[in-house]
Amino acid sequence: MQSDIKSVKFKKGLPFEIEVLPIAETVEKHTHTISNPHRAEFYHVFWFQKGTGTYLINFQPIQIKANSFLFVNKNKVQVLDNFSQHDGKLLLFTDGFFVKTEADGKFLKTSILFNDLLAIQVIDTGSSGILETIFNAIEAELAIENDSYHYDILHNLLHNLLLNAERELKKKEISEIKTGVDLEYTLVLKDILETQFKSLKSVSGYAAQMNISEKRLNQATTKTIGKAVKEIIDDRVLLETKRLLVHTNLSVKEIGYELGFEEPTNFIKYFRKHTFKTPTEFRESFNNH
Repeated sequence: MQSDIKSVKFKKGLPFEIEVLPIAETVEKHTHTISNPHRAEFYHVFWFQKGTGTYLINFQPIQIKANSFLFVNKNKVQVLDNFSQHDGKLLLFTDGFFVKTEADGKFLKTSILFNDLLAIQVIDTGSSGILETIFNAIEAELAIENDSYHYDILHNLLHNLLLNAERELKKKEISEIKTGVDLEYTLVLKDILETQFKSLKSVSGYAAQMNISEKRLNQATTKTIGKAVKEIIDDRVLLETKRLLVHTNLSVKEIGYELGFEEPTNFIKYFRKHTFKTPTEFRESFNNH
């Protein structure tokens, strides 16, 4: 176990913060980082062309297979199974590359491909081959010398890739988050929660900061993602707890304090109530894998 989860930044020195890499070669070159818990500060689009494997993303095992695409949001904690044998291509990009307008930022934030409010998305390549065609076009454009058209063409191609991927998902009847006031409230809650979940765990506290009633906030989150506010808060606290238990050497007592629990016994009861395991049992179950 490491003392903390490694944060991976985008490679410096490229004209724009977007690149395409071969998966197998990248895994071999960065095995130590990829096979250990790490959090990348950029988006991933995997195009698996052959083989199989397992990616553990925020404690959710994702089974990957040939002829599929996997979309992973920035800042997700990732671990690649050491026994995975697969190859393909990997597209990496940052907010700094994609978000040139407010609309771009909103697109990424509400996209069913990268939205933390929804499940991680895997898409089988369709008979049309549109995703592969656009992906290859991005790779070809990256090989061209930078000129006045280069950025706009890359940006448009990436946007088209993401739009077509969303279209493919909707064919599978993947739920779409509808825009409107309820979504806005849910996104604001998520932003506030991300900075305060360690110290604030009450629905009333978040509702007060947003100047709406607890009832109205619960209506918004239930309608948007089918979860009450308390469940969303607990999910975030538990996710961080699991990260710290599995990926750091902190003691259970230290983790409890880190997450705002003054008494270790209260922290243990809270964790066992939601997972049916003590923190120590959960840690040992992962260490024994």
